[in-house]
Amino acid sequence: MLGIGTLAKKVFGTPNDRKIKATRPLVEKINALEEEFLALTDDGLKQKTEELRKRAIDGESLDDLLPEAFANCREGARRTLGLRAFDTQLMSAIFLHQGNISEQKTGEGKTLTATLAAYLNALTGKGVHVVTVNEYLVKRDADWMGKVFASLGLTTGAAVSGMTEEDKRAAYDCDVTYATNNELGFDYLRDNMKSELSQIFQKQHNFAIVDEVDSILIDEARTPLIISGPSQDRSEMYKIVDDVIPLLQESHYELDEKTRNVTFTDEGNEFLEQELHSRGLLEEGLTMYDPESTTIVHHVNQGLRAHKLFQRDKDYIVRDGEVMLIDEFTGRMMSGRRLSDGLHQAIEAKEGCQIQPENVTLASVTFQNYFRLYDKLAGMTGTAETEAEEFAEIYGLGVVVVPTNVPVARVDEDDQVYRSALEKYQAMIEKVKEANAIGQPVLVGTTSIEKSEMLSQMLTEAGIKHNVLNARQHEQEAQIVADAGKFGAVTIATNMAGRGTDIQLGGNVELKVIEALDADPDADPVAIREKIEAEHADEKKKVLDAGGLYVLASERHESRRIDNQLRGRSGRQGDPGRSSFYLSLEDDLMRIFGSERLEKVLTTLGLKEGEAIVHPWVNKSLERAQAKVEGRNFDIRKQLLKFDDVMNDQRKVIFGQRRDIMEAADLQEITADMREQVIDDLIDQFMPPKTYADQWDTQGFQAAVADQLNLDVPVAAWCEEEGVDDEVIRERLVEASENMMAQKAEQFGPESMRNIEKQVLLQAIDGKWRDHLLTLEHLRSVVGFRGYAQRDPLNEYKNESFQLFESMLDSLRTEVTQKLGQIRPMTEEEQQQILSQMQERQAAAQVNAAQAAEDNSEAPASTAAAASGSTAVAGFDENDPSTWGTPARNDECPCGSGKKFKHCHGKLA
Repeated sequence: MLGIGTLAKKVFGTPNDRKIKATRPLVEKINALEEEFLALTDDGLKQKTEELRKRAIDGESLDDLLPEAFANCREGARRTLGLRAFDTQLMSAIFLHQGNISEQKTGEGKTLTATLAAYLNALTGKGVHVVTVNEYLVKRDADWMGKVFASLGLTTGAAVSGMTEEDKRAAYDCDVTYATNNELGFDYLRDNMKSELSQIFQKQHNFAIVDEVDSILIDEARTPLIISGPSQDRSEMYKIVDDVIPLLQESHYELDEKTRNVTFTDEGNEFLEQELHSRGLLEEGLTMYDPESTTIVHHVNQGLRAHKLFQRDKDYIVRDGEVMLIDEFTGRMMSGRRLSDGLHQAIEAKEGCQIQPENVTLASVTFQNYFRLYDKLAGMTGTAETEAEEFAEIYGLGVVVVPTNVPVARVDEDDQVYRSALEKYQAMIEKVKEANAIGQPVLVGTTSIEKSEMLSQMLTEAGIKHNVLNARQHEQEAQIVADAGKFGAVTIATNMAGRGTDIQLGGNVELKVIEALDADPDADPVAIREKIEAEHADEKKKVLDAGGLYVLASERHESRRIDNQLRGRSGRQGDPGRSSFYLSLEDDLMRIFGSERLEKVLTTLGLKEGEAIVHPWVNKSLERAQAKVEGRNFDIRKQLLKFDDVMNDQRKVIFGQRRDIMEAADLQEITADMREQVIDDLIDQFMPPKTYADQWDTQGFQAAVADQLNLDVPVAAWCEEEGVDDEVIRERLVEASENMMAQKAEQFGPESMRNIEKQVLLQAIDGKWRDHLLTLEHLRSVVGFRGYAQRDPLNEYKNESFQLFESMLDSLRTEVTQKLGQIRPMTEEEQQQILSQMQERQAAAQVNAAQAAEDNSEAPASTAAAASGSTAVAGFDENDPSTWGTPARNDECPCGSGKKFKHCHGKLA
């Protein structure tokens, strides 16, 4: 008997089937236009773009323009790249345009698919961002697909790290911009540290297409992007703590591998106290539980995590004396990424590397909150269906599985479970030998560098020639993957197999052509391509006859998606292939998530050494375990997001205020409101409501007015006048402060005064926001303990962070009012002093330049600044804008750097 659900699916189809079916009329419409667009000249394609763009700007919906736009883009790709989009690619692009995640199998042409949706959405003139996982793909795709966009009259940019500000701004101003998720996030944070609208990169967040969307929006979403600056150096503390941790015994700590958590036991705390007392880190009379011990306890906890949770060659590698993190999902090195909160420093101490100073957060954002800024978001991947719930709940994205252009011919075999890891590896080596004997290419998937190198050693001992691809061979990735489909090839790879470069049976033609031309630049490219394609056809036939690519995985990952990605390397575009997973009860997933029942089954069956259990039930059991882990990881990410959402609301307010300040022509009204609020606060503080005049603190009031408003007025005398109330005092203070600011505006000139107000406001906001972020980090690290008192940590965090935000805004008003009250123009004497210093420097510079010419050598770098006659203004304090004088935007900066003010202290660092 069929279940009701199964019966309904047979009659009505699944929801996914219905979505696919709904696109078919649109695809037929696009195909019907093919002859019309084939007849257009190259200029005709560009003219069509202009026509479509005008219709979009005039208000015609993109849905109405879709058939013509897709037909035009498909024709452009056919002419420039020789690639004609399949119907399945058109379907996938329709789903992208609708703001969905399109799941396409490996080798189905996601890169080309993205151009169709990007082209249609770029017609509005608001820009489209195509997001990829690394900079190699950014450059490759922007160059490759840029030819298509150029043929259609659109511009393409690539935003990568290390570009000049002008180049990056130009990249973002293009119709379509390719960039990594990291670069987009960091540029967004940098934009919100700028002081002028003209310096901003990302003008708006219109539409983003995220490639490898599961990797970016799920795997990497656990780690926030942080722009930080150095803080104090505590390297000695890390070294001393690192000497203590190896002395711990197993009874001193509890390790939970499921939650990746490690904590000290009471016995461990007592042992630590003794050790820390003896080494002088803990003062006599203090315990680990005293408030004064917070910092040392933090360091000890991070040291314990570094030693017990982080493994070399799995979580990180040491290269050139530097600890480089490894992405657990792709196996790639994460250059420039560091663990926060002192954990990276603890690992550096453990490995004997130079300990870099800790950082303070200047700005931060999570990928979840960054990508939710876009008006429309879409994504592509080969594996998203297993995470459909998370995509829907966090990002509001639907997942649609698009059928393959040619049916998949790969055979996915049942998992083979062995009792021990050694039996499993020996069985795998035998399997590789069998495949290698008939020339079938083999891709062996592993979960860590350590295991990939151990398997490599076993293959070497077995006399099998092979390549190894892990974070150590990061630079040769494209070449190793391109060779992985050759006849007789054996490749061992961590979870990065095939990213960005297809494993094509018989080898990758494009790479071979490039290599041949590099070796002989004078050769005829057409002749070389024909020769290589002929050789490739023979090679591909041999591989097809041998059974296609064989994917042999040594372990199941915590996430089913990573397993599916590895499997998907085989069987692209209807090629034959097969995949097997070889497991053991000693694997991390099996060991941590309950292999006891399975071990009983194996014992009952009386398995001999070297034998394996193979059954579909085992596959189902493992998938359930993986689904549980995925669910737990989803809950962790959801909880992190809830906390970040609290900060995100505040971030939006601050960043919104910064944007308003930059856009405002005149800030007088804002600063006047701030002054009045400060006056109200002072009156509330020193003349509390419902109190008598003899209860007022008139002397304190007088001092506070002088300090915060820079006003020399007889407040104490006013308060003693007969019949004076708080409203009268308020009016007098407001009038006095307005008169003072009007005088300053007259002295400086209206334009200079506007610039001063803008800079003071922006710098005050940024300073306060930095301090607020640090306070929130500390609050976040301790608020979890409130759970022991039966109070919800999230609600506690919301309430306290809101109070902290309010007090930050109060102190912001005070600081801005105080600084604007203190600024003054330079006296003639100060100006004369600066002038004479400049002349002295200029004379010295000329002497240096003449001496350099005599020596027939270039002037030293410092001479350049000297030649400009740059010197710091007398009394210049970079933390106090009131000492900077009144430089115009294009004047030399008063700090003496020789740069224009707008490029130095006139902008935010």
